[in-house]
Amino acid sequence: MLERPQYLTNILQLNFAVLLISTSGVLGRYITLHPVITIFYRCVIAMIVFYLFCRWKGIDLKIENKKDLLKMILGGILMGVHWVTYFFSLQFSSVAIALLSLFTYPVITAFLEPVLFKTRFNNIHIALGLLVLAGIYFLSPTFDLENDSFIAIILGVASAVFYSLRNLLMKREVERYNESALMFYQILVISVLLLPSLFFSEFIEVANQWKPLLVLAVLTTCIGHTLFLKSFKNFSITAASIMSSIQPVYGIALGALFLSEIPSLKTIIGGTLIISAVVIESLLAVRNK
Repeated sequence: MLERPQYLTNILQLNFAVLLISTSGVLGRYITLHPVITIFYRCVIAMIVFYLFCRWKGIDLKIENKKDLLKMILGGILMGVHWVTYFFSLQFSSVAIALLSLFTYPVITAFLEPVLFKTRFNNIHIALGLLVLAGIYFLSPTFDLENDSFIAIILGVASAVFYSLRNLLMKREVERYNESALMFYQILVISVLLLPSLFFSEFIEVANQWKPLLVLAVLTTCIGHTLFLKSFKNFSITAASIMSSIQPVYGIALGALFLSEIPSLKTIIGGTLIISAVVIESLLAVRNK
């Protein structure tokens, strides 16, 4: 059993990972490339960084069996679709709408985890997931099939489903493989799948965007997602998902700071509900330890 100071350190590490991941919203809006091309170069850069890091640290990249290999491939596919749909969502709307629609995934995870892992439903997690959903409701625009924001929400929720499935799939693998190795193989799969996009991109346009692409690849992908995967060793997927629900708040704050996307009163109300769920889950997690 972990001592409370160590458990608080784990919570802080998880929140730092979430902060880094939340930079994807601002970067996704800032980068003017097609989302598929953005994700391709993001993965190519991150793949090189992960490979060099694993070699430097002596991390074993060997996959034990074919079953694990298939899981790595499926995890990469799910992660790739998650990223592409999320970045399309950012193209159609603001950081706030894209992030908040994506963050239906804690609720999705709360229902999928017991089903896939054959565990009992935790009523507290479900209640907190619904609290997050209530916060998202306040932040959502009027639903209209001809509204770009509504399309962004559909894409964001679709991204949430793929993200949730990927996290659940990787839960068992995290216990046996290094986090950096897992991320390396997932983004390798994405890079291979999106390789054809190389023939539909202008190198000059990509070169002009190298700075934000580098930040997206190293800070957001390599560091942020590795730390987030590492947190799965310390929390259940559902607990990690709900505690990471503060990401929209981080993302909206960054959007306001760098893109002048100022949140409305409804955004503040919804954000308050989301933060409440994060704080409650964190306090319950510490008490249960």
